[in-house]
Amino acid sequence: MNISRLLAGKTGNVRATRNFILFSIGKLISIFGTSIYTFALGLHVLKLTGSGLSFATTLALGIIPMVLINPFAGVAADRLNKKVLVVVMDLANGILLIAVYLLSLVYGLGIPLIYAATFLLTVFTTFFGVAMEAAKPNVVTQSMLMNINSMSKIIDSVSAILGPMVGGIIFALIDIRLFIVINGISFIFSAALEMFIDFKLNCKEKDEYNTGSKVDFLKDIKEGFQYLIERKEIKSLFVILIALNFVIGFSINVPLPFIINNVLKLSSKEFGIIQGAFPVGVIAGALLVEKACKKIAYYRLLRVLNCIMSLCMLLIALPVMPVGFELSYAGYLVYYSAVMIIFGIIISFIDIPISYTMQSIIPEEYRGRVLSIGVSIGKTMLPAALILSGCLLNVIPVYVMPILGGILLFLLSMSALGGNSNKFLWDADMPERYETLAEANDGELCRIEEYMLQHNIVCNSVFFRSYDIK
Repeated sequence: MNISRLLAGKTGNVRATRNFILFSIGKLISIFGTSIYTFALGLHVLKLTGSGLSFATTLALGIIPMVLINPFAGVAADRLNKKVLVVVMDLANGILLIAVYLLSLVYGLGIPLIYAATFLLTVFTTFFGVAMEAAKPNVVTQSMLMNINSMSKIIDSVSAILGPMVGGIIFALIDIRLFIVINGISFIFSAALEMFIDFKLNCKEKDEYNTGSKVDFLKDIKEGFQYLIERKEIKSLFVILIALNFVIGFSINVPLPFIINNVLKLSSKEFGIIQGAFPVGVIAGALLVEKACKKIAYYRLLRVLNCIMSLCMLLIALPVMPVGFELSYAGYLVYYSAVMIIFGIIISFIDIPISYTMQSIIPEEYRGRVLSIGVSIGKTMLPAALILSGCLLNVIPVYVMPILGGILLFLLSMSALGGNSNKFLWDADMPERYETLAEANDGELCRIEEYMLQHNIVCNSVFFRSYDIK
């Protein structure tokens, strides 16, 4: 999938393409701006206090509230108007940062102000992100849904690569308060652009689901969790994603830096290059995933991907195993960079189609809650994996953890994908058939199950396990 196709999509639908562009710009400003802000302010706190704990606290305030607030943001995305929620959250971020700038002129940019602002920025960005994720199937045509998920993954990866880099440059070259006010203005600009997005372009119903109904957060979260548990096909997807989060934290995030820095004694520059190879792979995977999914049935591809990822975890451990091999510093750099690029490609190949699948098969009235609950569970597993890996690092050889992680991922993934009842991911040519069926209904795209019923498509499971057009 080339860039022009990524931007234009396959349908030629001008409104959908406009939505795609505005959606991408809005997400880029919000996610990239937040990434730069969090890192630059963390460096500012480190300079003020000289405390690594204070620096870590600033970074943690950009992550922990997201996990806790995600389910509530999911309820808001399901119960409230998504467009209003997205625009208001970006406006809130802009107003917050401008207020921080004004307060800093009077009282200075102290630690309490930074902590409070970072916490609120994370809260607003979480509500923004969940609403945007739940709205994706509504703002583009079905044939562009894979593209918008790919672009979102690219934006996340670019932010991960350039956010800390730009944040460091900004911290070194300009007054941090000037950056805060510029970032605030950019959020307001983003909100203005999002006002022109048609959030009901691809809604069969003209009104939002449940809009205006009474919101009971705890009850609604419980309903979303019950829906997730009762749908075996959706639960299987989340098992894969949660297992992936846990295993990556356990087998890569802790052992790899230890292997590179403490065992192989590579420099911090070489370690940075190896770390940067991962998001490069994610971007490459995001550009290639749609073409791959058209040629290979995704259920089969997913099995192969999980096997390759398990093998890559063994490759991380191989150079430091007793039966391993020795390379030069440059050799280790190339070796581990290649492994991390492969990891990044596989992550895109797994994550993007699964997001596409869940967005397509989860009804709009549950979509925000189900997606946000799954994300919260996944993000909760990551720190648990990091802690467990760090504890084991002190008692067993470092190469054992990537090996264990590879075996665990293989077993969990095969269990989640096992059995005929879980073969619900689309066949290679199904998107084109679905698009043809969509055109027969005056371009009004509705949920896939409804099209299957309308057009007598026999499906043995909820989502594209097998089909027969009569």
